[in-house]
Amino acid sequence: MSRTREATKVISQWVEHAEQDMRLAKHAFKLKSSAPYKLIAYHAQQCAEKYLKAYLACKRVDIPYTHNISLLLELCGPSTGWTEKLEEAKSLTFYAVTTRYPGKDKVLKKEAVQAVETANRVRLMARKMLRQEGITLS
Repeated sequence: MSRTREATKVISQWVEHAEQDMRLAKHAFKLKSSAPYKLIAYHAQQCAEKYLKAYLACKRVDIPYTHNISLLLELCGPSTGWTEKLEEAKSLTFYAVTTRYPGKDKVLKKEAVQAVETANRVRLMARKMLRQEGITLS
């Protein structure tokens, strides 16, 4: 069954938003004053989340309103094998909500760097899987 133009548009929108999150996360490290490591980690998590949701949209799976990376990986299908390679991405869920509000744990630079690296692994794998599904990515 071929993918509709609308479905392809939705997938592209998820990818575009994910790319914006990654660009922002990487750019924030360059700030002259202290970089907002909490927000860097948050945007890294958002990148991973949105790439997984792009894949779910591609596979015509209802996308849940969740920030839980574990759940999204599960929905992407453990039988596919590629999600098992992204186990460390589950740690990104912490940054989805907790880091956005006052009084929550501080995020260190090394943690923000790790979050961006982990999100980028999700990004690269999801892009590979989307291309295998016939999605053209810029």
